[in-house]
Amino acid sequence: MALWAGRFESAMDQALFELSESFSFDRALYHYDLEGSAAHVRGLAHGGLLSEAERDELLGVLAAIEREFDAGAFVTEAGDEDVHMAIERRAIEIAGPLGARLHTGRSRNDQVATTLRLFTRDALGHVGEGVLGLVDALVALAERHPDARLPGYTHLQRAQAVLLSHHLSAHAFALLRDVGRLADARARLDVSPLGAGALAGSSLPLDPAYTAGLLGFAAPFANSMDAVSDRDFVAESLFAIALTGVHLSRLGEELVLWTSSEFAFARLGDAFTTGSSMLPQKKNSDVAELARGKSGRLVGNLTGLLVTLKGLPLSYNRDLQEDKEPLFDSVRQVLVVLRALTGAYGSLEFDEGRAAAAADDELLVAIDLAEALVAEGVPFREAHERLGRLVGEAVRTGARLYDLVGGDPALAAHRDLFAPGAALARRTTPGAAGPIAAPAQRARLEGEIAAARARLGL
Repeated sequence: MALWAGRFESAMDQALFELSESFSFDRALYHYDLEGSAAHVRGLAHGGLLSEAERDELLGVLAAIEREFDAGAFVTEAGDEDVHMAIERRAIEIAGPLGARLHTGRSRNDQVATTLRLFTRDALGHVGEGVLGLVDALVALAERHPDARLPGYTHLQRAQAVLLSHHLSAHAFALLRDVGRLADARARLDVSPLGAGALAGSSLPLDPAYTAGLLGFAAPFANSMDAVSDRDFVAESLFAIALTGVHLSRLGEELVLWTSSEFAFARLGDAFTTGSSMLPQKKNSDVAELARGKSGRLVGNLTGLLVTLKGLPLSYNRDLQEDKEPLFDSVRQVLVVLRALTGAYGSLEFDEGRAAAAADDELLVAIDLAEALVAEGVPFREAHERLGRLVGEAVRTGARLYDLVGGDPALAAHRDLFAPGAALARRTTPGAAGPIAAPAQRARLEGEIAAARARLGL
């Protein structure tokens, strides 16, 4: 059903219809389109363009159409180019001439923009909630192993011992920044385009502020051209999701390492691993690998949309139809990854003994010995060079650093730093990795989690 047929003498070519058609994917927006349409109907009545009886009848029609969609009973027709036209076509079928008044004062341009903002506002809330669920899983893992320690790494080389809770909190704080970006994006998109028309508003007595309030938007649009052409909110949402995906990929990479035979710091539950079609002994951390792999897809969705947007003149252009599939895909994929990683961390068994043995690698005490000399007045560079020579000798000769330190009169008194966990206990500065600094950090993390929940209205 072509709703612009009056201007044309022939039907749309099938090839163009196949290029234009979006109902196959934008039908996912039906609830939001019907929500926006209901607000528009109320707005028409508010402006005297519909009587109260006509308003109520049209609202009943829209409710009936939603029930059809909900039940999977909505019948499509060959000419349903998108979900918006399909709903209008069905309204006309049910209500006749009254249904034909549904589009009064409205263009698909402001209709689609409104619908997509409603969808995105909800979707970002769901993603943020999923991120907080993963943060909760990381916190719960830390609580199960409050005293566990492992090596902290730079350049994937052992650097210094850290508490497991400190390591997991590092991921949690990054994920909370993701929640902040999702909430920021949701706040910026909280503007209603309804009433902007095709691009220039309307001569009819419409009240965009009234319909914005009905839809729960913080404000109506300020500029009608910007209202119908703006897809910044989609790009920003895709960026927030993509960066979330990058952080999920880092978590996945660590799970791959931790569960390898070479590290063996952790084991995932059977429900979050797979086997091999050939090798009987294998237990693969596919959940982590897939989380790592999905990040490229999320980044690709963002870059694809940015390339689409970069050359568009004001105002609306049909290129903007390409905004929906990457958004739908990114939301769907990140939610799946979040659920899977949350479950994976919930199933994880951390091998405290194995991790502690690695954390107690005697070479990791070198910086603490150097700092002990600094505390006695030795310049740091001199202390660094002295310990560097001892470490180099230990590596070259196979001697124990503990024994070499015992042979140095200035260092021998500090050999207690080699005791298991002793060096870690010296990490006392605010935000540091040791047990003394941990309670304040935990309190701050709890405060930021609560603030993030409040921003999302959870």
